[in-house]
Amino acid sequence: MLSSLIQRFGRRAVFPAPMPDTPTCVIGDVHGCIRQLQNLLPQIPRDHRVILVGDYVDRGENSADVLRLIQNRPDFICLKGNHEDMMLNFLRDPEEYGPRWLRYGGLQTLASFDVRNVRAEMTAAELVACRDNLLAEMGPELVQWIAELRTFDYSGNVLVTHAGANPNTPADEQSEKTLMWGHPEFRTTDRRDGVWVVYGHTIVDQATARRGRIAVDTGAFATGVLTAVCLDGGEPTFISARP
Repeated sequence: MLSSLIQRFGRRAVFPAPMPDTPTCVIGDVHGCIRQLQNLLPQIPRDHRVILVGDYVDRGENSADVLRLIQNRPDFICLKGNHEDMMLNFLRDPEEYGPRWLRYGGLQTLASFDVRNVRAEMTAAELVACRDNLLAEMGPELVQWIAELRTFDYSGNVLVTHAGANPNTPADEQSEKTLMWGHPEFRTTDRRDGVWVVYGHTIVDQATARRGRIAVDTGAFATGVLTAVCLDGGEPTFISARP
């Protein structure tokens, strides 16, 4: 109650320009859209480091190709999204986590790895067999690479995460669950520390930079448009690509 009153009647939060320590380009949720990613990358300025906000898999048709492309780019900073989290949970315990993952795009990911004989509803034994086949197709190096993905990048006054951040918690003290899955107050409560949060996870009609939040998920798997934001200390610049 008190915090909401302060937010409503207290002084408005002030946000200087987003300024990472190094010019940075942040790419929104790819979700298996390999052609959009391939068309976007040449547009990124050469002096910008590249960060991807996660959700490389599910929904789109080419998750396997997306993972292999970014795994082979050690110059990229790849963050973990909630869809990677769901995929890893499936690999760990297919009976418990398989049904949910399949409902939220896992079927497309399995198809991209050429795992056959899968459907939306499977028995426990079928889920285990499906997990084993996926592990065989992915290989241990790719599984480990996904498991070790970071959940945030913090540079200058810019925090990059998959799903946003708790606005009442310092940028470098966020929980991994919040960074991957979001926080209920993130989009309604402004931060008071001047930190900008660049995030995906929530599809927007158009990428925006407003009141400390920069949204870059334009729903590539549904709209065909993959978006990124370039930050160099001036006004944020948005770039996009289609198939």
